[in-house]
Amino acid sequence: MEELELKKHANNVRKKIIDMVYTAQSGHPGGSLSAADLLTYLYFVEMDINNDNVKGIDRDRFVLSKGHVSPALYGVLDEAGLMKEDLKTFRQIDSNLQGHPNMNEVDGVDMSTGSLGQGTSCAVGMALANKLDNNNHNVYVLLGDGESEEGIIYEAMMAASHYHLDNLCIILDLNHLQIDGPIEEVMNPTPHKEKFEAFGFKVTECDGHDFAAIAKAFEVFHNTKGQPTCIIAHTTKGKGVSFMENNAAWHGSAPNDEQYKIAMNDLKEVK
Repeated sequence: MEELELKKHANNVRKKIIDMVYTAQSGHPGGSLSAADLLTYLYFVEMDINNDNVKGIDRDRFVLSKGHVSPALYGVLDEAGLMKEDLKTFRQIDSNLQGHPNMNEVDGVDMSTGSLGQGTSCAVGMALANKLDNNNHNVYVLLGDGESEEGIIYEAMMAASHYHLDNLCIILDLNHLQIDGPIEEVMNPTPHKEKFEAFGFKVTECDGHDFAAIAKAFEVFHNTKGQPTCIIAHTTKGKGVSFMENNAAWHGSAPNDEQYKIAMNDLKEVK
């Protein structure tokens, strides 16, 4: 897929994110926007998920470990034509589009997540199950940088390395902000590269908003055998919306009417 086409899809995903959070007046736009390009690449290039296999096990799987950025997942599922639910019902009473994704209710959601750290552990189990079942498909995880402060992450990393899960790719969304501020000030989880390497991972880094760089990072994953891979994606919290970028206040806040208009105008054209 051409880079311009990917950019258009990612921009549409960002519009859907803003629209969902604004309509619900609830949700997490900052980290959803930072992950939009990564999820766009996963669903439009990297993974083999489609409407024919979405309910089966013979395909790649994705775990949104930082489950609070469900608008990004719902947005990309909708953009890819896999979403059967109305995005306008996000976070509404009786809607299947809960604030944290529910695998029992929404096709294409491969794991129910929300308790930080547990999604990555589940992904390790899924990757190990694929190995045991001779299922050659991959498991991808999106891990938040604030989420990487959770101790359960390191137990999962240890297991992934011990079982040589080269079918597991952890993508770290490194935007440096969590709900209380900079990750380095709240509970410093850095240096990520050295920690993942110490646990036996192949580590590569990329600009999480540059599709060519993202593609090269996944090439490293596909060329790595005998060990799991971590892609450290350097991103911007609130990417694409002027007043949300690099602003921790937009971790879990919804825009008002005027802010919504500004945000949608920012996303009017592909940049």
